[in-house]
Amino acid sequence: MKAALVIMAAGLGSRYGGNKQLDGVGPAGETLMEYSIYDAIRAGFTKIVFVIKPGMEEMMRRTCGDYVARRTARNGEPVEVCYAVQDFSGLPDFYTLPLERVKPFGTGHAMLCAHSCVSEPFCVINADDYYGVDAYAMLYEQLQRLPEQGRAAMVGYLLKNTVSERGTVSRAVCRVEDGHLLGVKEVLKIRQEPDGTIADETEGVLPADAVVSLNFWGFAPSFFGEMQQYFYDFLRNEARDNSKAECMLPSLVGKLIGEGKMQVTVLQSHDRWFGMTYHEDRQAVAQELQRLHDSGVYPRTLRDGSDIVEGEN
Repeated sequence: MKAALVIMAAGLGSRYGGNKQLDGVGPAGETLMEYSIYDAIRAGFTKIVFVIKPGMEEMMRRTCGDYVARRTARNGEPVEVCYAVQDFSGLPDFYTLPLERVKPFGTGHAMLCAHSCVSEPFCVINADDYYGVDAYAMLYEQLQRLPEQGRAAMVGYLLKNTVSERGTVSRAVCRVEDGHLLGVKEVLKIRQEPDGTIADETEGVLPADAVVSLNFWGFAPSFFGEMQQYFYDFLRNEARDNSKAECMLPSLVGKLIGEGKMQVTVLQSHDRWFGMTYHEDRQAVAQELQRLHDSGVYPRTLRDGSDIVEGEN
């Protein structure tokens, strides 16, 4: 089965202090998104879609896009690589962009920008997160069983495994029952306290074992229609008077669940998530990646690709 991996790589990385999506943190200079691509291809994904900011395509091609396009998917065909630019060019006529608006409109807008590249079931991820081998295999299998309407999937992680010692993080905290998502809420300033408790400035203390979404979603292509309508409503309301408002993908999922229009299967990965919210996180991430290479989870370098095909469709 064909399936696409949509990588949201247009974020500015303001808290990290640079373009962390292209930071070569692996032992051979691999970026975190290269691990996602490697794991996705060996799970069965056939297309990679990079959502990038304007002027970034040449660098993305040079960093990993061109060599990924030379790889072979598990179905025996070349891996397809596409580039989607997240900018303000496709905004509807009814919306006037504020002069002070600089940043893109968030993850919902990023996914919508990939619409022209995707016609198959797809997975959406962040470029600057490591999700683990198991997560891609599980979600690929789930996508094969996904009907065209009203169903989706996500890979969930425990909150305690996703906080940073360096400062606050934003997480989509989920309510899960019997393996299904009941609701999701964006919590914006989560911090791990010195005594080990986890709290948000507004929500107070949060359960350490709460399930959170780290933007690892699986959808049928019909979901783009729901996303477009939600984005247009966002522009008419939240973005009209707030130049910093963001249209977040988890918020749409939560809305559709609340309206009874969508059922989301929650998959629990046994792999450990890690990422680089702050520049100080980099050393720990580099050490963890080196350990994964040393233990045989990954080859000496991901840029060879000669051993990437595992199993058959």
